[in-house]
Amino acid sequence: MSGAAAPDSPDPEGAGTRPEDVPSLKEIEQLLNTGRPSCNHVDEVWPNLFLGDLVTAHNRFVLWKMGVTHVLNAAHGTSYSHGGQDFYGATIDYYGVPAHDLPSFDISQFFFSAAQFIHNALNTPGAKILVHCAVGVSRSASLVLAYLMINHHLPLVEAIKTVKEHRWISPNRGFLKHLRNLDVQLRQRTAEQAALSTVTSLTCTLQSRGAHTTTHDLCTLQK
Repeated sequence: MSGAAAPDSPDPEGAGTRPEDVPSLKEIEQLLNTGRPSCNHVDEVWPNLFLGDLVTAHNRFVLWKMGVTHVLNAAHGTSYSHGGQDFYGATIDYYGVPAHDLPSFDISQFFFSAAQFIHNALNTPGAKILVHCAVGVSRSASLVLAYLMINHHLPLVEAIKTVKEHRWISPNRGFLKHLRNLDVQLRQRTAEQAALSTVTSLTCTLQSRGAHTTTHDLCTLQK
């Protein structure tokens, strides 16, 4: 996969979810505000996954020394971001997300496509990926958090703690709202899958008991 990203198909916001089960936006912001507000040009925040800024992204020699094989640019198409497949050539697989670091920008439309690109990169033997934007703390950080939530099933708070162990990040308030909504949706999906698994297990048990199983038997199994 290379080139610029197209928006993902939108999910109904908050459909069938329980927002009260997820930490509030204020609590998430308080977590982000802990620690020292500084970072390097680039940091490894997950095995073979680097989060960084334009300085690193525009230095092909540094990327070569790091062994980077994939680049996800969360500031694709902006006037100060000169990256692209032509810039990197055939040695790096490039993916551009045309996000703007504004609270009003709907970055959630790229959560799943970006997570898929990161997932594919990290499943490539010997591959390393740089996810960057301008400073490497808001747009790119939001996409890395979404990847950890979608592909590694981390709740938002745990994803933030995981990244903050290696790099200070500061997604804008609008991005945090979208990440919180994603957390709610993923929790709901997990609950639905667990319920379906339980029903399937009960069905198999009933079938193994034979056709004479009664409604009372089903209620007993559910208890």
